[in-house]
Amino acid sequence: MRRTLVVLVLLLTLAAAPSACAQAVPHASGFALETVASGLSDPLYLTAPRSDPRLFVVEQPGRIRVIRGGRLLPTPFLDLTDRVRDGGERGLLSVAFHPRYASNGWLYVNYTDRNGDTRIERYSVTANPDVADPASAKLLLTIRQPYANHNGGLVLFGPDGMLYIGMGDGGSAGDPHGNAQDRSTLLGDLLRIDVDHGDPYAIPPDNPFVGRPGMRGEIWAWGLRNPWRFCFDPPTRSLYIADVGQNRWEEIDVVDARRGGLNFGWNIMEGSHCFRTSHCESRGLVLPVIEYGHDAGCSIIGGFVYRGRRLPQLVGHYVYGDYCGGWIRSARIEGGYATLERQWDVKPVGEVLSFGEDAAGELYVMTADGRVRRIVARR
Repeated sequence: MRRTLVVLVLLLTLAAAPSACAQAVPHASGFALETVASGLSDPLYLTAPRSDPRLFVVEQPGRIRVIRGGRLLPTPFLDLTDRVRDGGERGLLSVAFHPRYASNGWLYVNYTDRNGDTRIERYSVTANPDVADPASAKLLLTIRQPYANHNGGLVLFGPDGMLYIGMGDGGSAGDPHGNAQDRSTLLGDLLRIDVDHGDPYAIPPDNPFVGRPGMRGEIWAWGLRNPWRFCFDPPTRSLYIADVGQNRWEEIDVVDARRGGLNFGWNIMEGSHCFRTSHCESRGLVLPVIEYGHDAGCSIIGGFVYRGRRLPQLVGHYVYGDYCGGWIRSARIEGGYATLERQWDVKPVGEVLSFGEDAAGELYVMTADGRVRRIVARR
């Protein structure tokens, strides 16, 4: 079986029961996908340092590749294949460049090691700006993974300069250990740490559970099953989280990025529906702004709020996809509600693995056929 079939069966659930009904989403034209690179091995993420025209693409087996001037460079920016365990949902899952990367040369990665556990590490660029030093590794955090799936995997700097880390519930199915509702573990959580203070990091004093007995201070929010992915939208001060569902529902949560201590509900709820029981207590839980059933897809792929310049009609709209559905959708979130939901009339995209954003705010789609495509206006 090809790794990419496992990759994003990656994120999920094996037995996908159909939902009650499919919501009709109007279609939209005007967009197209333009290939900027191909021949990559399971591209799972794309990003760039501030004001940097290059694109950095994460390959699941453990490499970060550079696209410079429209050309995929043959030499990896960073090669960690000797320490990464990949396949299924494991591998090198993301990279984040420090906000002051231009002066300090620091980048942060999230990967599963040879034991299958999550490692968050810092690396440094060399004198060659297209190559980082694999020997410069500094370990920030290790998180034991009890199963092979639901690793989350995104590291991302927020507008506040803190490093956020998305962690799945540890895997299997149904969260058998109750990790997502257990604040003594770092599984099933969104973590927030300060990499500019402490050694190897400091816990921000305004994190919601600092000093609370039996609770981990790194936790910013909890109740997540497998966040793939999350993003910030600074103009609206919003945090978007796409959380992969179990058997029935995929969800997108949108909250005030400045508000910590939120519980996103798993495994009490799947989306806005009780999980396992017909009645449950939803008070105090964050319910999704968007959800769809497994008659429309099987594994949500979170994207970004578009803030680029090339597609003015898309500004302020959140773009996302589905791995099995092979579609791309967008919606505008206003007053806690989704408006202008659209499914794009683009050629069959195939298995969507992830989205990416360059330094100018333009968006990209990565697919299981090893391609990176830029979202452009249809000519």
